[in-house]
Amino acid sequence: MHYRPKPDMRYDSAGSEAANRSWWDSDADAYHAEHAAFLGVDTADGDFVWCPEGLRESEAGLLGEVAGAVAVEIGCGSAPCSRWLAGRGATVVGIDISAAMLRRGLPHVRGGNPLLVQAGAERLPVADGAVDLVVSAFGGIPFVADSAGVMTEAARVLRPGGRFVFSVNHPMRWIFLDDPGPDGLVATLSYFDRSPYVETDDAGAPTYVEHHRTIGDRVREIVGAGLRLTDIIEPEWPEGFDQQWGQWSPLRGAIFPGTAIFCCELPS
Repeated sequence: MHYRPKPDMRYDSAGSEAANRSWWDSDADAYHAEHAAFLGVDTADGDFVWCPEGLRESEAGLLGEVAGAVAVEIGCGSAPCSRWLAGRGATVVGIDISAAMLRRGLPHVRGGNPLLVQAGAERLPVADGAVDLVVSAFGGIPFVADSAGVMTEAARVLRPGGRFVFSVNHPMRWIFLDDPGPDGLVATLSYFDRSPYVETDDAGAPTYVEHHRTIGDRVREIVGAGLRLTDIIEPEWPEGFDQQWGQWSPLRGAIFPGTAIFCCELPS
């Protein structure tokens, strides 16, 4: 079952976290059966894929030089991105709320780097000013009630001059059904409706919660945390790329963006 709650109905941080922890714990096997190869989960050094359009950090270079850096990945899942960073000389802490997702990545971790930790994005178990990079590739940010708090946490743990780069569903996707075909080209919902998307079980208990923010909301959250926004990247659908991922498809990707990548830094 799914529904959009009334505008005055909100899920607090604890409720969102509990529902999504349960969701990802139960969905970990199915998720990896479908997506592990694309994400490089079982390759020797992982891979860093920013989005379903297939943009990789090895091509984009959004993080700059990572060798010698201390990095935190928010919503690392089975940690292919964290392992990719570690394989290039970074010291990495990968954080996720789902024990099942973390367990899926543990067999590939060598020498304790990355260190995988079960924790929520709104309370990073990292000291103030301890890291050079905070990254999140479709990680925890859409699934938390207090995404402004995540921005504040990223700013807190960064050293001056450090970078925070995260990718999320492009906010304009909120107005369309999650359909990769023609039905997914018709706007049906308000871009300005910020009530969360919720899936429930037969008893009405939330089993999955996803939160919407507009582009302007994201910018205000970033700036409000004391970060400087340096770029917003909207990856175009690659020519000849026919990989479909849920709502992402060549049909939709040729017309409007599916991903937004926000590049930020903490002023020195």
